[in-house]
Amino acid sequence: MSDVLTQLGDILEQRKMATAEKSYVASLHAKGLNKILEKVGEEATETILAAKDAEVSGDNNHVIYETADLWFHSLVALSHLGERPEAVINELARRFDMSGLEEKASRSEQK
Repeated sequence: MSDVLTQLGDILEQRKMATAEKSYVASLHAKGLNKILEKVGEEATETILAAKDAEVSGDNNHVIYETADLWFHSLVALSHLGERPEAVINELARRFDMSGLEEKASRSEQK
């Protein structure tokens, strides 16, 4: 699974250097972080709505599609900030031996 994210990270880095006319990712980078975050918010909303619909219909296809869009735009945001998908994978791996309650408590301790 992480191979897909690694490959996507490589593609996102390559697309940063492309022209905005030839690459959607390059066009987002050219518009700046605020535009990228606007897309993340838009995709988050669409994911939420699709999940609500899926609960009623029992069909998860649309929520999976929207989640892919959300992940993609989140990875574009991370790329814009100089991070790769592996940073998120590493953070998730760090949390394996920790309960959700412990992880949440550790965040409040860091503030």
